[in-house]
Amino acid sequence: MGSEMCIRDSTGRDLKMAKQKGFFDEDFRLEKISRQGDPLLRLKDLINWEMFRPVLFEAFMKEAKGPGGRPPFDTVMMFKILVLQRLYNLSDAQTQYQILDRLSFMRFLGLQINDTVPDEKTIWYFREKLREKGVIESLFDRFYLFLTDKGLVAQNGTMVDASIVEAPKQRNGREENEQIKEGKTPDGWSENTMRQKDIDARWVTKGGVRHYGYKNHIKADVKTKLIKRYHVTDAAVHDSQGIEDLLDESDARQKLYGDSAYSGEKIRVILEEKSIRNCIHEKGYRNRPLTKKQKEKNKRKSKIRARIEHIFGFMHTSMKGSFLRTIGIHRARAIIGLMNLTYNLSRYIQLQRA
Repeated sequence: MGSEMCIRDSTGRDLKMAKQKGFFDEDFRLEKISRQGDPLLRLKDLINWEMFRPVLFEAFMKEAKGPGGRPPFDTVMMFKILVLQRLYNLSDAQTQYQILDRLSFMRFLGLQINDTVPDEKTIWYFREKLREKGVIESLFDRFYLFLTDKGLVAQNGTMVDASIVEAPKQRNGREENEQIKEGKTPDGWSENTMRQKDIDARWVTKGGVRHYGYKNHIKADVKTKLIKRYHVTDAAVHDSQGIEDLLDESDARQKLYGDSAYSGEKIRVILEEKSIRNCIHEKGYRNRPLTKKQKEKNKRKSKIRARIEHIFGFMHTSMKGSFLRTIGIHRARAIIGLMNLTYNLSRYIQLQRA
């Protein structure tokens, strides 16, 4: 333990008592953090992080090994850093600082106080490499396979919905925006300008508010609220246009719940062809309002469909995941994919408490 040190003024009076750093002080502080309820401790202990190592190894196995230099950081630890980023929506620089500053972050990553911490450029490079190799979706699928093996995907029906994820707003002129929509490079834009401009994100109005960014289309299990599949588009794509990328053979003979944005003849035909039981909200039209029976059916469906809003609520509040710092749809897909995976990791921990 640390020894006490007495501090005195010039007259010899005691001012305060301080403790010199002791060998076990770090452990004692971590014990106090645990007693306060460290959520990262459960995430560290209840997830077998080694399940992700084969997928990560595949992404990095062809990395050149030059002579000398600092050895690479462990890939599983680096992946856990990306999970921390999505849990708290931290920038690369903020992530480096928080790991250095917080004992709970170091414990989650398996780092000691004297260990080297990856800098922001290393974190950026690791995430970029996963994106380039297309590994993030594989990591999501690997954990989803674990969830199905555990029997946590009940196959009692699925829900679909989409949520806007804000991107850095672009200050373009009207003519520039028109050229971007046409797939052209605006006049006068240099290569350096192009690197700083997001030409993939789009504006959309929802609830009378203008948003700029992308959409996270998800399909989730009704009972467990685990995300089964996701698809990322720009924000202007209608919710219903993303549904075909969410459906697969596992949905056959299952109930599918969705709000009235997914209603319509085209969706009805798709569900029939895939033998999916249609539980999507019915929609009223001009001169053809909903009947009392239809309204009652919609009310019953709402009690189930509303569960998917809990998923986005957790992302937007607990994970602060309603905005991006990146530019371009490829990086947006990577960040949103990690966001969906991190949600599933967190939801799994919640389900273990039940």
